[in-house]
Amino acid sequence: MVILALTAACKKPEPAVQQAAEPAGTMTVRDSFQTPESVLYDAAGDQYLVSNINGNPAAKDGNGFISRVSPSGSVTMLKWIEGGKNGVTLNAPKGMGIRGDTLFVADIDEVRMFDRTSGRPVGSIRVPHATFLNDVSVGPDGAVWFTDSGLKPDFSSSGTDAVYHRDPRCGALHQVAHGTDLGRPNGILADSTGAVVVTFGSGEVYRVDLQGHRTAMAKPPHGQLDGVVRAADGSLVVSSWEDSSVVGMKTGDTMYMMMQKVETPADIGLDTRRKLLLIPVFNGNRIEIRPIAPAATAHGQ
Repeated sequence: MVILALTAACKKPEPAVQQAAEPAGTMTVRDSFQTPESVLYDAAGDQYLVSNINGNPAAKDGNGFISRVSPSGSVTMLKWIEGGKNGVTLNAPKGMGIRGDTLFVADIDEVRMFDRTSGRPVGSIRVPHATFLNDVSVGPDGAVWFTDSGLKPDFSSSGTDAVYHRDPRCGALHQVAHGTDLGRPNGILADSTGAVVVTFGSGEVYRVDLQGHRTAMAKPPHGQLDGVVRAADGSLVVSSWEDSSVVGMKTGDTMYMMMQKVETPADIGLDTRRKLLLIPVFNGNRIEIRPIAPAATAHGQ
């Protein structure tokens, strides 16, 4: 998530996107969420974890918390992990990832670690010079990837835009790529060869490998991109603040509209068991649980 006014610029012709009706079965969960930024499906626990910034996304105010929600939409514990309680430090939690029994949470300039079942803090990864750690993704090899969107507390550029990788074998931290040309990297999705990154500032989607080499992918028709997950059919699913939408991206320039009129859709998650998309509505203090619509076919022009 990034709150940032973008300057209008000349645009290339946009890929055509076929509109698709929203499927039946939409569920809205409201229960005192406070600036929910990310929803993560915990497959082992069969539950949803919701990170709540609870204030300014860049403020070290110690009041962030993480909620637990059942797949039926019931909030089982609003403040399961809470800053200032039980030895927990949590300021503005954003993206999350799970490896084994460890939950990783991006929190401004540290990635905090908690026990997946108890919520007990088990350490943190300090990231020198980071200013706005945003999303986390765990690769199939256990590597933890995360982004820094490069923002100061007043949301001006800090110049720390970066993509990081933490080696699963020795814990070494590696700044894979850095610089303002990364376009305010936000959502990240790790796989066996690197990671897919979506950007809030430039509206780009690109792949990055361990050597920092970037490969551009199709650019969605609307920007301010936040979250990214991969659907069962291999499509990338990306949320856009600019269009209040969620778009599916197939091979090449093929895209399809999945959901519309979801304001400020932040770091989306995916319930892989039930094929449900989990959408934190950042400014609406709620989460939307929606069946994934069948892929429509639309070819870029």
